[in-house]
Formats: sequence, C-alpha cells, structure tokens
Amino acid sequence: MMNIKNHVQLIGRLGADPQIRTMENGAVFARFALAINESYTNKKGKKVNGIQWHQVVAWGSLAEIAGKILQKGTEVTVDGKLLNRSWTDKEGIKRTGTEIVANELLVINNTNKAA
Repeated sequence: MMNIKNHVQLIGRLGADPQIRTMENGAVFARFALAINESYTNKKGKKVNGIQWHQVVAWGSLAEIAGKILQKGTEVTVDGKLLNRSWTDKEGIKRTGTEIVANELLVINNTNKAA
C-alpha cells in the first residue's frame, strides 16, 4: 500500500526545461517548476484564474529520464511526496522551502518535442 501520510499528485506544465545536476557522490537529480492552472468563482460571482507554482525534484534514473523527455510546456502528472528543507543562500541568509520529490512522472502532452 502506498504511503498516504505524505502523498501528493499534481498535473501541470513545466515552466522551463528541467535542470539536471550530478552531485560529487555521483547522484543525479532533476529540478523543475510545475505550473498548475486554477480557476474559481469569487464571492461576487466573477471567475478568477490563477497559477500555482510547485518545485519538483526527481532523483536517479527518474531524473535521467526527465532530462531526456521533459521540456518547457510539457504537461505531466507528478506523483510524489512533500519535503520541507532549509539552506543558507550565497548571502548567508537562511531560507526554507517546500518541494515535491517525484516518485513517478507521466507525460500527458508533449507537443513541443520533435518526432
């Protein structure tokens, strides 16, 4: 049974090509921003459109595949978990953020890739 305590599924489009990196220990990861379009009707009855951005990271073979098949504009389903992390930036300021660690990626529409 999947871990339902920390599970997230998102469908959205990549805002840019994935960034692929290799760490000193040889571990490969891919990082990309996923845009999710949302719309709702406010209290005045007006339709409001918005975009939610989520940072996604994939590791290992999933990262390598993401680097080969994903690009800006690709519509994808991401299945993974939330991870809160903190780091110190170049100016010495402590930062925090939440990202999705992908377990699975499913391409829905990739019209940008040449056949």
